[in-house]
Amino acid sequence: MIKVDYHRDLKQVQSDGQLAAWLSESNQRAPFDRFAWFQGLAEHCSLAPLIAVAREEDDLAVLPLQGTGGHLHALSNWYTFRYRPLASRSDGLLQALAADLAGKARGITLGGLPDEDRSATRLETAFRNAGWRVRREACDTNHVLPVDGRNYAEYLVSRPGKLRTTLKRKSGKVETRVLDRFDADVWRAYESIYAESWKPHEGSPAFLRAFAEAEGRAGRLRLGLALADGEPVAAQMWTVEHGTAWIHKLAHREAAKPLSPGSVLSAALFRHVIDMDRVNLVDFGTGDDPYKRDWMEIVRPRYRLDMFRPWSPLNWPHFGREFARGILGAGAQYLAATAKRG
Repeated sequence: MIKVDYHRDLKQVQSDGQLAAWLSESNQRAPFDRFAWFQGLAEHCSLAPLIAVAREEDDLAVLPLQGTGGHLHALSNWYTFRYRPLASRSDGLLQALAADLAGKARGITLGGLPDEDRSATRLETAFRNAGWRVRREACDTNHVLPVDGRNYAEYLVSRPGKLRTTLKRKSGKVETRVLDRFDADVWRAYESIYAESWKPHEGSPAFLRAFAEAEGRAGRLRLGLALADGEPVAAQMWTVEHGTAWIHKLAHREAAKPLSPGSVLSAALFRHVIDMDRVNLVDFGTGDDPYKRDWMEIVRPRYRLDMFRPWSPLNWPHFGREFARGILGAGAQYLAATAKRG
C-alpha cells in the first residue's frame, strides 16, 4: 500500500531514517539531490520547504517543493543546475504523489527539469494521469562535455582554433592554482573578483560559501585561482563526484580581461578534472552563454511543467488566458497560410 506524507520541518526528514538515507550522500550522486542542498536553501535562501514523499515498503519517491500558498514550486534556486524527482523507476509512486498533491495545491510549477533521464516525461505523465492539466515547455539549456576517454591534450585539439590560440598566447602571462580543499583566503579573493566582474549580484553568498566549505570537507571541491603579477584576477568553483565535474561559479576582473584569465583558468581546471580526476562528464550548468560552446560539445534542453487543477475556480482565469492565446495563435497561423497561398 502506498503512503504519502509531507515534511515542512527538515528536522523531521533527519529523524525519518528511511527518508534520510534516501536523501543521503551515499544514495544521491549529485549535490542538487541531497538533503544538505535543501537544508542550505532553507537556511540561507529563505525558502519554505515542503518535502512530499510517497513510499511503498522500501521504495520511495520524493518531490522537494517550496511554498505555503495555493501554488507550489520546485525547491530550487539560481544555484540549482537541474531539478528532478528523486524516485525509483516506479511511476506508480509518482502518480500517487501527483494525486495526493491535488489536496495541497491548486497549481504546481517545476522548472529546470531534464529529460535525458526522462524526469520531465515521467512527471508530466504522472500529473496528467492524476487529473491535472499540464503545460510543458522548454525553459533553459544545459551545456555538457562527454569526455569519452580522452586525455586533456586530446580534448584540447578538438577546441575551436580561436580558443586554442588564446590559451597559447595568454597562458604564460597568468599563473593558475587548483585546490581540492576550501581555503578562506582564496574564497575572499573569489568574492573580491566577483564584485569586479560582469556577473550580476550574487544571490546568496552565505549559501555558496557554506556549500563550498562542505564540499571541501568531502574532498569534492575544486577551487581555482588565476593571478597576474601576484594579484588574483580570476576565480572558479567546481565540484567533482561520481565521474561528473560540475562548474558552479566563474568570474574574472573586468580590468584583467585583456589577459583572458578566465579562459586560462578554465583550461587549468579542465586539465585537472580530465587528467587527474578522470571524470566522464563536465556539466556547465544552465544558460546559453556563447563562451560555453567553446568548451562544451552537447546542448541539452531543460523543461518547465505548469500543472493546474482544472476544477479549481482560482485557475479559471489562467485557462481563459490560455484559451485566448490558442485562438490568437491559430488565427495567426491561418493568416500566414492564406498569405502564402495567395
